[in-house]
Amino acid sequence: MATFHQRVFSGMQPTSTLHLGNYLGALTNWVAMQQTHECIYCVVDMHAITMWQDPADLKRAIREVTAAYVAAGIDTKKSIIFNQSQVAGHAELAWICNCVARLGWMNRMTQFKEKAGKDRENASLGLYAYPSLMAADILLYKATHVPVGEDQKQHLELTRDIAQKFNNDFATEIAERNLGTGNLGFFPLPEPMTQGPAPRVMSLRDGTKKMSKSDPSDYSRINLTDDAETIAQKVRKAKTDAEALPSEEKGLEGRPEAENLVGIYAGLEGVTKAQVLSQFGGGQFSGFKAALVDLAVAKLAPIAGEMRRLLAEPTHIDAILGNGAERAQAIAAPILADVKDIIGFVRR
Repeated sequence: MATFHQRVFSGMQPTSTLHLGNYLGALTNWVAMQQTHECIYCVVDMHAITMWQDPADLKRAIREVTAAYVAAGIDTKKSIIFNQSQVAGHAELAWICNCVARLGWMNRMTQFKEKAGKDRENASLGLYAYPSLMAADILLYKATHVPVGEDQKQHLELTRDIAQKFNNDFATEIAERNLGTGNLGFFPLPEPMTQGPAPRVMSLRDGTKKMSKSDPSDYSRINLTDDAETIAQKVRKAKTDAEALPSEEKGLEGRPEAENLVGIYAGLEGVTKAQVLSQFGGGQFSGFKAALVDLAVAKLAPIAGEMRRLLAEPTHIDAILGNGAERAQAIAAPILADVKDIIGFVRR
């Protein structure tokens, strides 16, 4: 039975410093996936400019996200790390995806409405077409699996719709050129990858809000660039309540800050919330926070230290991105060439 080559694609925007939520929600899983899949991890700088970016800040952020990938444990020999803008095929295939996607599909994308807010007429066309570029990112490598969070699942569904419509619209041409994979068509319909037991990390100042790079309070998050002293200070100042920790998970209901800190401990230690509560249940937050400080510093401070070392050598980071772009291009070029032949473009 014909099947597509199993390949993972994912990426993060270089819009500001990555934080604990990015680490537990994505990076730890990306590192683990290297053991079981061929992985391509992109710094999606073309997505970043859908909102205006200061050029100097963007260049710094691209290198910083790259450093975070490597410091967190992504192996540059085993996996491909590159920034999106170095492989022109992303933009070329995005235009083709724009022409396959239907306006009605794009109008259903909720993230544009959220990001554009009330002043939609002043939003960039790039922000509107963002999901089509995301589809191109994935399909350019015929990726079969994509680790995505809840906020990106709708975009992955759009990717599947675009892939299916392309396969249907050009079924004759695909068959004539023998470019399909059995009866599956030219493009795979990529599947979402579960993110494992990682918690949805919330703000340290408000357990009802997601930890965010855009929160004005730096004490709301632990940045991957924070040193040991800063990590410890932020954990100690994290909002809690007056009650003792419960002994069972049910006791966390209605206590968002308590649930968040227990979830962070569980994520960093690689255990369940129930296991954390079996150890700390009945105790006060002072003792639990002391243990969380030790754990967070042990896990995160070495990442920050390695990031600082890498960022002190920007030419080394640029070399990682350049090498990754060459490897990504080697995969993407023949796929894009086949797409152009299928749709009838004349090539050199």
